[in-house]
Amino acid sequence: MNCGFVALIGRPNVGKSTLMNHLLKQKISITSRKPQTTRHRILGINTTDAGQAIYMDTPGMHNSEKRALNRYLNRTAETTLLGVDVIVWLIDGLSWHEYDEVIFKKLEQAGLPVILAVNKVDKVADKEAILTFFNDAQHRFPFKHLVPISALKRTNLDQLEDLIMALLPERDLIYPEDQVTDRSERFLAAEIVREKLTRRLGDELPYALTVEIERYEEKPGITKIYAIIWVERLTQKNIVIGKDGDMLKKVGTDARMDIEKLLGQKVYLQLWVKVKKGWSDSERALQSLGFND
Repeated sequence: MNCGFVALIGRPNVGKSTLMNHLLKQKISITSRKPQTTRHRILGINTTDAGQAIYMDTPGMHNSEKRALNRYLNRTAETTLLGVDVIVWLIDGLSWHEYDEVIFKKLEQAGLPVILAVNKVDKVADKEAILTFFNDAQHRFPFKHLVPISALKRTNLDQLEDLIMALLPERDLIYPEDQVTDRSERFLAAEIVREKLTRRLGDELPYALTVEIERYEEKPGITKIYAIIWVERLTQKNIVIGKDGDMLKKVGTDARMDIEKLLGQKVYLQLWVKVKKGWSDSERALQSLGFND
């Protein structure tokens, strides 16, 4: 069977996590409209009659490396290119951006087959413009394939899957047929809480915010989860809690409902908000909080 690793790369907020979720036909990666929602490398495993494609959702590649967290995100995205078989470079819109030139250089160094997938084509009125852009792209880099897609509406995703599978090497399956990710339910629960924070807080969201599961207890008929939301300043703590604790209650309700769907049973979720000054600019603090991809 064809089987191998597929890196999903691109700038922040182009739809990599949405693409992986729709390729898997289930939600593994959290999504939001905020850039850099994805902070960890997450495997999504899709096994079909044709073979096994192991997708690697990555943080978006970006210029800023001012803080330890930024440097961690870039390292995670770049090291994903090591040991994969196929690269899918996802972009949105029909124009190149400043950081794309850096990605071109990284692709040349990798020496792997690359598929260029242009996302959100449902928003492009002039279809001739897509052909013009593809012609320009082929002159810039020897892409194996160029595919217009809409991850959200599943436009051309079956075609993209077929092209990816054809480029994977023949080998035995790496993961069991029924496995869909390499991440634990504990990790996925923390990510769901962070997703709900991202969506509820919108523009008020503190960038330096993360979620740590302090205790995870599996009992008959119920799973009890105790999570800490870490911020860097007291003012950020007040934003997350909200007036009379209203924001934290809403986030907890949203997260609990999604975690119950994930686990298929009742969940008790307790959230606390705590301050850890400067955690996003400390390599040691990042490691202690699970940033160790």
